[in-house]
Amino acid sequence: MELRPILSSMLRSKTGVILIALQIALTLAILANALYVIDDRLREARRPSGLDEANTFHLAVIDRDAKLGDGVVDNDLRHLRALPGVEAAAWVSQVPLMQSGSNNGYQRKPDAAGDYVIATEYMVDAEVFKAWPLRLTEGRAFEADAMIEVDRSLPKQPSPKRAVITQHLARTLWPEEASAIGKTFHRGSEGAPIEVIGVVETLVSPWGRGWNDGSNAVLFPVIERQRYNIYAVRTTPGQLDRVMKEAEATLLAQVPGRMVSYNQAMAKTRADRYGGEHTLVNGLRVVVALLLLMTASGIIGLASLWVNQRRKQIGVRRALGARRIDILRLFMTENVLITSAGVVVGCGLALGLNTLMMDQLELTRLPLGYLGLGSAALLALGVLAVLGPALRAASVPPAVATRSA
Repeated sequence: MELRPILSSMLRSKTGVILIALQIALTLAILANALYVIDDRLREARRPSGLDEANTFHLAVIDRDAKLGDGVVDNDLRHLRALPGVEAAAWVSQVPLMQSGSNNGYQRKPDAAGDYVIATEYMVDAEVFKAWPLRLTEGRAFEADAMIEVDRSLPKQPSPKRAVITQHLARTLWPEEASAIGKTFHRGSEGAPIEVIGVVETLVSPWGRGWNDGSNAVLFPVIERQRYNIYAVRTTPGQLDRVMKEAEATLLAQVPGRMVSYNQAMAKTRADRYGGEHTLVNGLRVVVALLLLMTASGIIGLASLWVNQRRKQIGVRRALGARRIDILRLFMTENVLITSAGVVVGCGLALGLNTLMMDQLELTRLPLGYLGLGSAALLALGVLAVLGPALRAASVPPAVATRSA
């Protein structure tokens, strides 16, 4: 099929052609970036935390009148671990995905100014490796007799000499080393060196995505004497709801005047953390669906207009021997040319839009695969949208098509 007469016909209706091409370009720019954001947010919302989320909850209590040195934590843990259905319980300083916590800067040498890595700092007791639980990839966990008690009310406190870190942090601090076991690092530019005794596969930060992807974490064998205590409890499958109620009642009975700050299943913590992501994803899905519908409507409208305007031309072609497939191919080719032009412009717009979004949404450069997927989707949409008008044009008998209006 010759393209010259097709291009001439399109130039006679260039306003409609340009508008449809621009609509396709804009749709592609939004579609590619929307698909990327949807995929990115869903992957973030599904990322593993390192915990047995289906069977874990966290219970935080506030003791306004208790003395800091009267063994409150030990007593609480003893009662929690004695409850039926409790697999393990541990004291922790903060909770993954809770959106509240603390970070610190770590570096291999104390005198390396500015050469530090931000990581989440978890203070935990030895049973946290059973309570969350955390999978060690190398090294060992803390021993119960190695725990350090820290009293924040005192001016001088003991510092931990050993730590367990995540794989991500190990690779960040020692990218050239096969193992981090036995290596030492420093908390900021001060203090004695801290030895790595173990590496866990995954432990996400309280914010999920964050500095260094939120996968850098340090665990210290430290229990802080304070009036606000958080307990991580893992239950046997199917016992979570019952144990949550019994654990709260048990801890309230231990200290007069005690208050519960929160008692929350880890699944709820994840849902709260990523509620915004799911709202964004659903909104983008609606936007994408509306854009595709509007683009398809525009293509159908333009193709239908051309059919009505060119009925006589179609009739002449049919009378001269053109087959239905030839008429169908004519409209399909026109549509592919318009859509292709829109796709080319849209690729440039998509990359430009991605540049604007990189700082706002913490995205990386738009992978070319999303441009390919969006382009293929719009080309397929164009073919499907023009199919109806094209079939109507091809089915018009020559005798009817050549009648004067």
